[in-house]
Amino acid sequence: MRKIVHRHLGKVVAGAAIAVAGTAVMVGITLPGSAGADESSGGLRGGNQAARQGGQDQGQAAVEPGVVERAPAEGDKGTGRDPLTDDETKRVEQIALNRQLSTSGENVEGQRGPQRIGVDLADPEENELDDPNAPRRADVTFYDYKDDSLVTKTVNLDSGKVERTDTQHGVQPPISRDEMVEAAKLLIADPLGAGLRADYKDATGKELTSPDQLTLNSMVYRATPGAQPALLAKCGEHRCVRLFPKVKNGSWIDARELVIDLSARKVGKLG
Repeated sequence: MRKIVHRHLGKVVAGAAIAVAGTAVMVGITLPGSAGADESSGGLRGGNQAARQGGQDQGQAAVEPGVVERAPAEGDKGTGRDPLTDDETKRVEQIALNRQLSTSGENVEGQRGPQRIGVDLADPEENELDDPNAPRRADVTFYDYKDDSLVTKTVNLDSGKVERTDTQHGVQPPISRDEMVEAAKLLIADPLGAGLRADYKDATGKELTSPDQLTLNSMVYRATPGAQPALLAKCGEHRCVRLFPKVKNGSWIDARELVIDLSARKVGKLG
């Protein structure tokens, strides 16, 4: 293994030397006045004289320093297929989250109101594809943990009205940041999280008590008949997640065998 590394480093060093040499050749060719250098006294010497002369000429006509302009302020409203502005995003969320949904729904923490998943610019209607003045719409997506439903509301940004509401069961979009954090809380507090806590302490010398100590990635987990314990049999109907935690600025911790059922607020182990 050591020989392989040495050979690899040798190639890197050799490659760097070639790159430096190539750069030197290019400099020798492109320096101002180098074509007329006195070869009998050394091309490099003539090139240096030409470079000094070029520097004197440039000093007589100094170039103004560049000015970095500030990015234009984001408007309250976009046009056409522009991405949604922050103001538009806030507005459509407020419109989509009506009183009934906000009082009857339940989020990932078990509190009142559905879990916000995302807000995206909606595709135009078929009869509006060539219309430059077609209204802008946004799809606002929530996950309601009360009945494990995915609710998508399409809001017309021009009229400020909800044009469509689509409710689906068994549909699992990617896990949101808030859901990842809640899954990590449940895992850290669960007896099955003992291995995660031990690995973290081995890596850092500190106790793992909060998701803030980890960098989190995740994926939705769906049950396969007979391939998991009964505790996880409803995953897919329930909102279930596998976490891929990492010590902040450190190593990954293997938690692939653990699945968190966010709907039931339980942790199960595969295999």
